Amino acid sequence: MIVLFIISSLYYVFFIAYIDEPLKMVFKLIPMILVLLIALLSNASNTKFYKLIVLIGLIFCAIGDYTLQWFIIGLTSFLIGHLFYIRAFLSTNEQKTPSAAKILLIIFGLVMAFFILSAIIQTGNYVLAIAVFCYIAVILTMGWTSFRTNSKFAIIGAFLFIISDSVLAINKFVIPVEFSHQLIMSTYYGAQIFIALSIVNYSAFKSKGVQ
Repeated sequence: MIVLFIISSLYYVFFIAYIDEPLKMVFKLIPMILVLLIALLSNASNTKFYKLIVLIGLIFCAIGDYTLQWFIIGLTSFLIGHLFYIRAFLSTNEQKTPSAAKILLIIFGLVMAFFILSAIIQTGNYVLAIAVFCYIAVILTMGWTSFRTNSKFAIIGAFLFIISDSVLAINKFVIPVEFSHQLIMSTYYGAQIFIALSIVNYSAFKSKGVQ
């Protein structure tokens, strides 16, 4: 199933120009459906709560995929998905977030907030500015809390999501980014599969701790 995910995601990322317009959303959602199946079939007998919350987060992100064409609705759906990821990460307590990671996330968040919010505020859309500010805070919190799992998959997934959303925001609100589709979607699909795989990764870590 992972092979199917890789093939379908690479096809949408790099061959979108060859997909008929009415089918683009279908091909966009196929990799997420496969990610959901991978997560659902994951063996996590000792981490059922973590698995459940991650699954709910994946579902909201899949909904966000479809509704992002109505930006605020899609943004809200993704935000809810991230809140569930944060809740899953907070249910763990395997290690503390390194101080260096905290500092980098704070600096990155301040820089992103300055450039992106400045661009949005100039348009006079204060509601969107507030929504984007909340989204930045939530996704950085997700990166912050991912370290609690001590799962490299969860941490990689969270930071790939930060990269994906940052490129999307810069491309949409600040300046056009070359190859934005490829950058946004490759890091996005990577984020989702790593977070899904963190279910097994975290479960294995917990099993070692019990022994």
